Amino acid sequence: MSALSGKTALVTGASGFIGAATARALREAGAIVHGVSRRAQPENGACNRWWRTDVTDIEDVRALVAAVQPDVVFHLAALVSGARGVEMVLPMLHANLLATVNLLVATTERPVARLVLAGSLEEPQPGSRWPVPASPYAAAKLGAGAYARMCHALYGTPAVCLRLFMVYGPAQPDLSKLVPYVTLSLLRGEAPALSSGTRPVDWVYVDDVVQALLAAAVSDAAVGRTLDVGSGELVTVREVVERIAALVESDVAPRFGALPERPMEQVRVAGVAKAATCLRWRARTSLEDGLARTVDWYRRHGAAASEALANAKGDAS
Repeated sequence: MSALSGKTALVTGASGFIGAATARALREAGAIVHGVSRRAQPENGACNRWWRTDVTDIEDVRALVAAVQPDVVFHLAALVSGARGVEMVLPMLHANLLATVNLLVATTERPVARLVLAGSLEEPQPGSRWPVPASPYAAAKLGAGAYARMCHALYGTPAVCLRLFMVYGPAQPDLSKLVPYVTLSLLRGEAPALSSGTRPVDWVYVDDVVQALLAAAVSDAAVGRTLDVGSGELVTVREVVERIAALVESDVAPRFGALPERPMEQVRVAGVAKAATCLRWRARTSLEDGLARTVDWYRRHGAAASEALANAKGDAS
């Protein structure tokens, strides 16, 4: 994307699944990429420079923005979990709401051209007078979006919120997520333990999500808006699992119903019209192609990934 060539981009969560893919795409577009992580990262890879920063600390965030002086900030750092336990309330508040507010404040005090925020399909949708979040994660994301809209309305903060639906693809580091968990389990000849699998989900391939993020960084029509980023189609968890099993050519039967359903599970399909208009974007990778690429990646990197899976806790839908 030539509009980003020579621009300075700051990517929080640059060592994560979506963050790493975004950093790579930015480098390919000619941007100067600064990655942010809580842990020290090697001075190589997709980012021109790494910063070790706690984005839940406002003074750290102010110092970071002052040092980098970014043209665009992609806030992709997050604590992602659908767990409903009360023990998740404070971690979600700090990681997903406080960190976002810190970046909104810092980029309002020292203006940038664009702040691109990653929302979630778990957020309650407009239309309900008193939306009730289904989890601590959903509540934090709902609050973050509200603060972004407030900062844009009151202070002119050039924030864009992209509500990401179920992102999947190669190299997803959280191996408890459905696609890597099921894929690696079947490649190991093990039966994945799942809930009923009846939940319909809007699945979107990671490369398509990255293109939406980059488009949001340069589209003036997107500023101040919250846009859905998904395929616009619903496919059940069970069907996705069955497609993965066919690609793996596994005779192992997944254990549907082995895990309980989560309470208040959301069923939402992305409203893709606004993203098409404001970003000139739509998801281009079919579920069939995306799953094939993903399974192929895990097949080729199976040894290392399977070892990590053996130490991971199951959290599949």
